[in-house]
Amino acid sequence: MTDPVNVLWEYLSSLPDLPHGSVTGDLVGREVGETTIFLAKSGGHRLVRDRLDRADVEYDVYHQERAEAARIAGLVRQHLLEQLPGLVAGGALVLDVAEISSPRYYPDQASREHMYGGEVAIFLVED
Repeated sequence: MTDPVNVLWEYLSSLPDLPHGSVTGDLVGREVGETTIFLAKSGGHRLVRDRLDRADVEYDVYHQERAEAARIAGLVRQHLLEQLPGLVAGGALVLDVAEISSPRYYPDQASREHMYGGEVAIFLVED
């Protein structure tokens, strides 16, 4: 089974307009104030037995400046919805991406850092 977080991590990490090294699937070792694009699987289900999966993935963008967090979240959203469908990444062919929730502002409860987060549904088959 393909890990949808790895699919998105591989794709987003390859993009030159996102901060280098900022995409991650966990927050282990992250320091407060580091620009971070955090990916986490939030749900999903098998659509076609043994072939097609739907994975719901949340993305959270942390940045020291609120406007920059919003800008980066908008770039992530644009790349996922407009460029990722039809590409192979992380061992999967991404057939489509649908928006569940557009980026919204909610500061991190622990650190009070600026954070914008959204959620997408990714429709994929193993490559």
